Amino acid sequence: MQFPLVLLVALLTFRGLGALGVTRFASWPASAAHALAVMLLMTASAHFVPESVTVMPNHADLVRMVPPFVPFPGVMVYLTGVFELLGAVGLVVAGTRRLAALALVALFVMLLPANVYAALADVPFAGGEVTPLWLRVPEQILYIAFALWSATRAAAKGRPARDAAGPARQPTMIRSSGS
Repeated sequence: MQFPLVLLVALLTFRGLGALGVTRFASWPASAAHALAVMLLMTASAHFVPESVTVMPNHADLVRMVPPFVPFPGVMVYLTGVFELLGAVGLVVAGTRRLAALALVALFVMLLPANVYAALADVPFAGGEVTPLWLRVPEQILYIAFALWSATRAAAKGRPARDAAGPARQPTMIRSSGS
């Protein structure tokens, strides 16, 4: 349950900074993107931590949760760690945020079978207790929701918002020909 807590605390911290005038965090979606990036830095780090480290999930823990049908589990764990790091970087760069968020949604969906397998095969992390399936699936859904939320764009101040009918129209000046 530590990662959803990190996500929530980071979200509220970034949004609080936005309320104090830090423009980078002026919207909930931008704050959500940065909060998800913080959480991803934590989760991605576990992909590279040696087995000798037992205070947190490590590479060996993650290899054990890879379903048997996935080839090269050790490589896949490293690869998904790299994807998580790239996603975190993509989320904090405004120009790549939407693409990164959508790529992360795909990654989270692809990682769901590993979470289901880990719960059903009783794979613990860092020698702790097994995270039950009823908790793992909602966590994945939470991460997907945050990624989708991060992909939304807040309307910039001073610009008219776009609607479903098409691009926003700028007011035109009407000149009278009689003056």
